[in-house]
Amino acid sequence: MFVQTETTPNPNSIKFLPGKIVSNSGSFEVTRKDEINNELIKNLLSVDGVEGIFLGKDFISINKYDDFSWDDIKHIVISLINDFYATGKEFVIDKNINEITKDLKDIEKKIVKILEQKIRPAVAKDGGDIKFKEFKDGIVKVQLQGSCSGCPSSTMTLKQGVQNLLRHYIPEVKEVQAV
Repeated sequence: MFVQTETTPNPNSIKFLPGKIVSNSGSFEVTRKDEINNELIKNLLSVDGVEGIFLGKDFISINKYDDFSWDDIKHIVISLINDFYATGKEFVIDKNINEITKDLKDIEKKIVKILEQKIRPAVAKDGGDIKFKEFKDGIVKVQLQGSCSGCPSSTMTLKQGVQNLLRHYIPEVKEVQAV
């Protein structure tokens, strides 16, 4: 197996592509070993310098601390991913561990639909995700995950991309904020 890597707009994040399914049911982020009982994720979080992990359908984004070099982290991460899949496992996660289903108002459903269809695919290409949190008083609150979390260009993307797009389709939206 050959794990490919892609840079992201965030210099502290790299996208690892194992060529296999990573998450069989949704994307999520993990920053502490005690948040999940998964061998690969715990091993990746144990690598010196790794700050957090984001799992998408077919990729794993690793975020590192500023004072660590990718030269010290990258080969260990690739080795751990190879070892995991070499044991015959088909995917890292087979259940959605942190999606909470709730009843949304019509306007919130429209916001979520735009986020999922028009914004999420572009954000995923950069190794991240965007999740709807709430809509109140014209303000949409979203959570940026993976490579987008802490990315220097995420504020500009949020305001110029996400906010402008949502305001275009939904006049009630006045502002978008990251939480």
